[in-house]
Amino acid sequence: MNYDFTTILNREGHDALAVDSLPIQGVKVKEGFTKIPMWVADMNFPVFPGIQSAISKRLQEPHFGYFELPQTYYDSIIRWQKDRHHNDVTKEQIGYENGVLGCVSSVLQTFTKENDPILVHSPTYIGFTKTLNNNHRKIIHSSLILDKHQIWRMDYQDMDKKIKEYHIKVCIFCSPHNPTGRVWEKEELEKAMEVYRNNDCIVISDEIWSDLILPGYTHIPTATINEDAKQRTVSIFAPSKTFNLAGLIGSYHVISNQKLRQEILKTEARSHYNSPNILSVHALIGAYSKEGEQWVDELCTVLKTNIDLALNTLHTLAPEIQVSIPQGTYMLYLDCTAWLQKHAMDLDTLLRKGIEVGILWQDGRPFQKENTIRMNLALPTKKVEEAFKRLQNFVFKNS
Repeated sequence: MNYDFTTILNREGHDALAVDSLPIQGVKVKEGFTKIPMWVADMNFPVFPGIQSAISKRLQEPHFGYFELPQTYYDSIIRWQKDRHHNDVTKEQIGYENGVLGCVSSVLQTFTKENDPILVHSPTYIGFTKTLNNNHRKIIHSSLILDKHQIWRMDYQDMDKKIKEYHIKVCIFCSPHNPTGRVWEKEELEKAMEVYRNNDCIVISDEIWSDLILPGYTHIPTATINEDAKQRTVSIFAPSKTFNLAGLIGSYHVISNQKLRQEILKTEARSHYNSPNILSVHALIGAYSKEGEQWVDELCTVLKTNIDLALNTLHTLAPEIQVSIPQGTYMLYLDCTAWLQKHAMDLDTLLRKGIEVGILWQDGRPFQKENTIRMNLALPTKKVEEAFKRLQNFVFKNS
């Protein structure tokens, strides 16, 4: 490989929530155990060097005043979307967003009012839940279903029924899906968009994970399915998950429908929320390069290695734990129901046992499914191996 995915970073005390905090208050890591961060959805690899180079180059200019987004910012996004996702976008369709959830909030505030129902799939990304609650919108869940092959599927009849029953006009769609790691196929996207079209819904498509696709799968942007999808979809992207830039802030929307776009921009203008940071702008430009593409390809290969290692080890250690094979993202979503029943243990105890030996994994219940754990595998493979050794020796042993 040309890039470094093996260095063990010392993140403690260096602005890293993943190690400077613990996923459960009141539980401490026992003496003698290092922290292995497997909860916060950021990565533990050295950043793509092109990003540091772009930021460093900009820092050489001794001024940081008001600015407009440079043409190179738009050109970088247009090229990235075209080359990575066969997605033809134009400058006018692109709008800077400080965050994906900020854009979600803006769409909700533009096209709905308090107590209006919003459809979202469950398991549900916790950020959607918090944003909907903070905006006082009513959450209507349509549950994803595991088929006989342990693949998560949408229930189109349930989606249609609930949209009609609650008179829903705005739906949130997560692609790839967090936390299950599902990468939707073209036929599935077509069926989902048909449901939304038949009910005249605006679709917020969160595609922040769109670059982290495992070998053998392909991300298809929601708005590219057909012309109707293009006109009713607010697509949201970011380099933050792909390149681990969450601390720099910076996302962007792609909205083809001029009327939708203008209404959303009006809402955003009221708060002056979306003021870009000059360094995050140049970080995106540095990331969205040909070299950045190679870095992402190598990253996805490492993630596949880590996921295979984790799944194979889990199958041996705790075969009762149900987990579908992720097709994208770097998260595992474990259903521990059968294992907990077999060993007469509750989820809180299992979570605590892991954290006490430094495995900082995440309670999956806030994602709307009981007895679940979410695990981040974006670490050097040696750290993933160490984590599962600890699971074997201290967590699942003699349970």
